[in-house]
Amino acid sequence: MFLYSISKAAAMSGISPYTLRYYEKIGLLPPPKRQNGGRRFYTETDIQFLTFLKSLKETGMSLEDVNEFVKDGCILEKINSGVKPSQLNPSINKRIEILTKHLEKMEIKKKELEKVMSAAKEKLEYYDSILKEEVENK
Repeated sequence: MFLYSISKAAAMSGISPYTLRYYEKIGLLPPPKRQNGGRRFYTETDIQFLTFLKSLKETGMSLEDVNEFVKDGCILEKINSGVKPSQLNPSINKRIEILTKHLEKMEIKKKELEKVMSAAKEKLEYYDSILKEEVENK
């Protein structure tokens, strides 16, 4: 098993070392493995989890919802270790609820963004028409 330093984990996941320490402090991340005088080290699985956390944050999910989403650990890991999916129903249902609400929020933001983009495109067309008109009048 290969271990990565906090700076390498940060570079690989796109999450700064400061944020990694903060996530650890608030309990979003489990304490990482430590070696050589307490230095943090991360596994490949940790990096995958960090990348997943970053993707949730990039979509605008709150830290509270991210924390709620991940607090029961990795469902796939549990299933692969022999836990019956039916035993995970409460956790799965909670994640479905969180993701459904989050998707609804993202749909609203998407519509707002589409309006802004449309207005920007109209402005560009208007400015282009002004420039074309100026060239034609020369």
